Amino acid sequence: MNIGLLGGTFDPIHYGHLAIAQKAKRKLSLQCVLFVPAGQPWLKVDNRNITDTQHRINMVELAIQDIPYFKLSRIEIERAGHSYTVETIAALKEKFGSDAGIFLILGWDSLMELPKWYDPVNLVKACRLVAVTRGGIKTPDLDALEKEALLS
Repeated sequence: MNIGLLGGTFDPIHYGHLAIAQKAKRKLSLQCVLFVPAGQPWLKVDNRNITDTQHRINMVELAIQDIPYFKLSRIEIERAGHSYTVETIAALKEKFGSDAGIFLILGWDSLMELPKWYDPVNLVKACRLVAVTRGGIKTPDLDALEKEALLS
């Protein structure tokens, strides 16, 4: 089973999120795409106010309700403390089985931030990264990203 994982604060969720999830589902033959609203996104906590969790969940539910292969996952909302993607992927592998393919869908801007994420080396080992272009974001230097991730 191949599962897409699209995480974020979804504050708010928008058509861009839905479009990249739709394209990833089709191109990668994913059984479903899980939308995972962040509980306490540790990289954004100090940067801005985040809308109430239940309101963000409601926005995601409304946005995906008519697409049967889009699912809401509350895994990070229900976890106490900060949300770390590497822990989310480990929990999903436990739930779906170790042979489940987890495809982490993220924008190039997020890919460039990956070395700052919690445990980026094990994160990359635990899933397949699916980096999506975003307008105004230059193509990341993948070699430099890899070196930076290994040094963090």
